[in-house]
Amino acid sequence: MDEFRQKGGKKAAIVAITANCILTVLNVAVGLMSGSYALVSEGAHTLSDIITSIIAYLGFYVGQKPADAEHPIGHGRAEAISGIIIVIFLVVVAWEIMQGAVEKLLNPSLITVPETLAAIMAFIGILVNFGVSEYIINLGKSIKSPAIIADGKHQRTDIFSSVAILVGVVVSNMGYPILDPIIAFVIGGLILKTAYEIGKENINNIMGKVPSREFIENIKRIANETPRVNNPHNIKVDYLGTYATVTLHIELDGNMTLDESHKIVHVVQNNIIREMPEVKYVMVHACPIGLDYNHDQEIDM
Repeated sequence: MDEFRQKGGKKAAIVAITANCILTVLNVAVGLMSGSYALVSEGAHTLSDIITSIIAYLGFYVGQKPADAEHPIGHGRAEAISGIIIVIFLVVVAWEIMQGAVEKLLNPSLITVPETLAAIMAFIGILVNFGVSEYIINLGKSIKSPAIIADGKHQRTDIFSSVAILVGVVVSNMGYPILDPIIAFVIGGLILKTAYEIGKENINNIMGKVPSREFIENIKRIANETPRVNNPHNIKVDYLGTYATVTLHIELDGNMTLDESHKIVHVVQNNIIREMPEVKYVMVHACPIGLDYNHDQEIDM
């Protein structure tokens, strides 16, 4: 699985960086030649895509490092951290684009009517960005990488901005050139929206948001299917990027020997890890059946 993830992460980075290098050069060059500020803004956006793809892959690479003395449960949160860094880049790019658009709106003399070449480039951008974003997001999901998925979602915003540019060029040539900077401003807004979504997802990952009810029910089911195990409870899950750690309590016959209960605890741990690939570590606490005691802790779910 680790080798599969490493190959997938490298493949996603190569595809994203290659595609965005080509789009950056074409968007800026065609934007300058055709007089489309929106297309030049999109070139700045695709330039940021190159940087964020590199950041995503670095986060992915660090997240794959095994546990060590200083990081006993691994380096998985590096992927979520890289997602937050991507958000910062997105906000900066959006600010620059929107600032430039407002300047043109306040000074209409700076606005030029984009040539038809800009529309052709926007259409090419739609096709390329659709293919690349779908590929990266699906690849990120298959290897369960929040960093790669975040990069794919970032790439997807270029589809909408390319559509907006295409519409803007057509309408501008119909006598409404002011639409070009308006479209650029909308592009900035789309980038901010993507930044919010990526930021929310990765912050939830870092902050340990409660997983889905289905995830918890799977843990209970696996524990209950283990012979002699009763009432799995007090289940806690902590996500670390692509994988999770789990702690839970189970009830066992109070007359069992320590050796017997110890073996069952390890069977439960191994079963959960085997059936739930996203779970990397499991800690099980054994309680005597029927013993009533206080489970309340400062940190609980």
